[in-house]
Amino acid sequence: MTRYAGRRAVVVDQGNGIGLAIAKRLVEGGAEVLLTAGTAQERAYASAELGSAARVVAPDAVESAMGPVDGNGTGTGTGGVDLVFADAVPTARPLLPHLDDGGAVVLTAAAPTPASVRTLAAELVSRGIRVNAVAPSCIEAPAGDAAPLPPLGRLGSAEEVARAALFLATDATFTTGVRLPVDGGLGHP
Repeated sequence: MTRYAGRRAVVVDQGNGIGLAIAKRLVEGGAEVLLTAGTAQERAYASAELGSAARVVAPDAVESAMGPVDGNGTGTGTGGVDLVFADAVPTARPLLPHLDDGGAVVLTAAAPTPASVRTLAAELVSRGIRVNAVAPSCIEAPAGDAAPLPPLGRLGSAEEVARAALFLATDATFTTGVRLPVDGGLGHP
């Protein structure tokens, strides 16, 4: 499948499986991916899962792996990226100079407030960059932590959060500044 062919993405993983799930779908669709993983063991595992279409680096090495930024605010080491997936605004902010105009940012942790998503979206609208967030809750944890079941009667998966994040990044082209709950209906009565 070549759904994401020609796309370049940076995925900052937070160790909960969502970043790796996003990276897998991107790679399967033909994208070039730069993924962060916290430990050497996590980096080795992610590298084996993703193959040669992805580079996996430590979180503190992501900016250097992307290369320098030119005078136009575009990363020259990778030619710039058009998709950034990060847990929160402070994590995404250092990556913004590497993001091509017309790109997309998707925040992937429950933490970003609707106001912070709207504020960053307004800040980047002049560059044609869309900013949205998924707000995952009641997701199966890799360690198997017990969580209360949402109205759908089951826990969600990292893969389901990845599909929502990719929808916001690539298909929701007239959507910016929104925070999409991915919570099995927990946020609704």
